[in-house]
Amino acid sequence: MNETSSPPNVFVVLPAYNERAGIGALLDGLAETMQEAGLPYRAVVVDDGSTDGTWEVLTERTRQMPAELHRHVTNLGLGLTIRDGLLAASQIAGEKDVLVTMDADGTHSPRLILSMVELISRGYDVVIASRYRRGAGVTGVALHRQVLSLGASWLFRAFFPTAGVRDYTSGYRAYRGAVVKKAFSTFGDRFVEAEGFACMADILLKVRRLGASFTEVPLELRYDLKRGSSKMRLVRTVGQTLSLLVRRRLGF
Repeated sequence: MNETSSPPNVFVVLPAYNERAGIGALLDGLAETMQEAGLPYRAVVVDDGSTDGTWEVLTERTRQMPAELHRHVTNLGLGLTIRDGLLAASQIAGEKDVLVTMDADGTHSPRLILSMVELISRGYDVVIASRYRRGAGVTGVALHRQVLSLGASWLFRAFFPTAGVRDYTSGYRAYRGAVVKKAFSTFGDRFVEAEGFACMADILLKVRRLGASFTEVPLELRYDLKRGSSKMRLVRTVGQTLSLLVRRRLGF
């Protein structure tokens, strides 16, 4: 990062659905990481109709940190929750600021944000925390899920080869503010159309069309640290991802 310029503001978008068990620890880790690095930040949390007390934890925990809370009265799914979080962040972020999306269940370490912000400052538009780079690791994920994720990576690389990208479905990413603003200006609500976990591939393919530059950092995915049950429905996610790939390949 250029020492003569002020650091960018970092807006961390957290989609949360029934994450009471882990959201507090994640917010504490985020605050500690940003304060140690001297980075100005704001957590933008969207509670997607949680029923386990997540909202109460959020309202209490965020009183002592820079945060903006949004709430869906009913559960709308990950796609619309990511969209609403990115939209809210893009409306208060500058073009040179950094927007980060990450899971709220404790499987993503906030410390990786520092490397991602550094790469954005070097000129990249999107930085992906990737499971398929040297130095990456996956702990606690069932083998069949790892195989399916790798298969999705191969398919997207085959049909939508993109310089700098191997992991098309990772939910942990950093975006230059200007790119997200341009995406909403170009696509409107259609910026995020896919449902469920397929929304991350949808977002990537949209910003790819805008000529964004990509790079990746190795992700250590700690699924063994996850608190609470998984929100992923495997068969549905595979179907949604394959449907997205076919539709985009055919130009729909």
